[in-house]
Amino acid sequence: MTATVHSTPTEAAPRPVPPRRKKPVRPARVVLQVFLVVMAVGWIFPILWAVYNSLRDYNYTSLNGYFSFGGFTLANYAEAWTRGNFGQTFYNTAVIVIPSVLLTLLLASSVAFVLARFTFKFNLTLLALFTAANLLPQQALLVPLFRLFLNFELPYSVSDSGSLYDTYFAVIAVNVAFQTGFCTFVLSNYMKTLPNELTEAALVDGAGVLRRYWQVVLPLCRPALAALATLQITWVYNDFFWAVAFMRTGAKLPVTSSLQNLRGQFFTDYNLLSAGSVIVAIPTLVIFFLLQRHLRAGLTLGATKG
Repeated sequence: MTATVHSTPTEAAPRPVPPRRKKPVRPARVVLQVFLVVMAVGWIFPILWAVYNSLRDYNYTSLNGYFSFGGFTLANYAEAWTRGNFGQTFYNTAVIVIPSVLLTLLLASSVAFVLARFTFKFNLTLLALFTAANLLPQQALLVPLFRLFLNFELPYSVSDSGSLYDTYFAVIAVNVAFQTGFCTFVLSNYMKTLPNELTEAALVDGAGVLRRYWQVVLPLCRPALAALATLQITWVYNDFFWAVAFMRTGAKLPVTSSLQNLRGQFFTDYNLLSAGSVIVAIPTLVIFFLLQRHLRAGLTLGATKG
């Protein structure tokens, strides 16, 4: 008998992995990175500097300078809250901001739905009409609006002045009128990226125009609405021009007026003013961090079609 010898194939030796070639660093990319870092520091430094000075005592900084270290205290925040009357001004701001943002988004989404889903002769003309308000400087319309609100009579049960002047309604109306155009432009472009089959299927099922707008298209616009809501809250919240122009009663002014209350006639405590600035900035920062995911989605979704 002869033994059969089974030969096993020899295992192939692993091939050496070639080293990865490092891509050469282009000078343009280095310049871009340096530019972005400088811009980021330029934007963040004033905020950090304001927070740092708000935590320091004015007497200490007046003796040792603002670039010294020490003299930390939280008394500036308590004094700024009391002197600035932030409790009342935050309430006034909420009365102005919440209706302004809700009405702006409601009107803008309604117009955007018509512009995006219906084709008629004056489609682009209507869009240009709504966006034209953003092309005019606010100061150019101050005198006509002031005369309009002063002569627009209201019952004294609604307005202490007997007119639209010196009321929250005047500031809300101006903010809605100026912000609706921009929101209409953004939402109309966003709605055009939504498939037409959705509204056509709803139409076949017997849904009317209002139902197609409210139950089909509007829920799909949540990212865009959240992004616009974040921007609108920030813009209306930081507004000081219209409130001062159309309201004379100090108890009705928004939170931005509280910073003016912290400035003295002959002397200004900049540590106290920094604490007030931080207090004013906190609500917008909270809203931004809560809605930043929706803000990014609303700014990117619908940017490309297909």
